[in-house]
Amino acid sequence: MLAILLVVLIILFFLGYIHIGNLTIPDITLFSLNGRPITLWNILILLVISWALSILPSPLREIAGVLLVLWILSVLGIIAVAGFSQIIVIAIIVGIILALLGVG
Repeated sequence: MLAILLVVLIILFFLGYIHIGNLTIPDITLFSLNGRPITLWNILILLVISWALSILPSPLREIAGVLLVLWILSVLGIIAVAGFSQIIVIAIIVGIILALLGVG
């Protein structure tokens, strides 16, 4: 189950944050909060990370929970560091890989 979660999160990350030249996937803006557009990719990544919180073992669950809060704050523009939300998603992906390897 955790491997499926990892694959889904990696696919959403690559399709949502990294735009590939010939592959055009529309970036649908659902609504705007605090002057920031909330896209369909943001909602899907939020759902997958929330799913990860229920599956991860205890120490990694708390770390992923803190990273989820930081990711939400960066998407809403409260933490205004360039590329911070991408770094947070990459950190969560690395945490899931560590959980699969049995470190957690």
